[in-house]
Amino acid sequence: MQLNQITVPSTDLHRSVSFYQTLGLRLIVDALPRYARFELPDGDATFSLHLVDQVATGNGVMVYFEHEALDEKVASLQAAGIPVDLLPQDQPWGWREARLKDPDGNQLVLFWGGDYRKNPPWRVKT
Repeated sequence: MQLNQITVPSTDLHRSVSFYQTLGLRLIVDALPRYARFELPDGDATFSLHLVDQVATGNGVMVYFEHEALDEKVASLQAAGIPVDLLPQDQPWGWREARLKDPDGNQLVLFWGGDYRKNPPWRVKT
């Protein structure tokens, strides 16, 4: 099994498409104003947005995007005017993470996990 796609809700796809293009995603399906799909710069998974009347409250959706040059990526997003809630920090689980929100408040974590992403020392032995 392979992860194909993640879809998140948006109340304004025009605004959200622009935001995700600034993150570096490439628009491949433009069915605005109801739906949009993107390719990521690396890998085969896709990411999409669908129109909703309102987004969920609380913690809601949390999407992780991995980027090896995390600090540089975050700096370029800040230079483009995207607010970052948590600047890159080393985490106790071995990842370096930054956190931000998309225009609808969906939680985004930009991170670099290196080998710890799939092979932390506490990985379940099979």
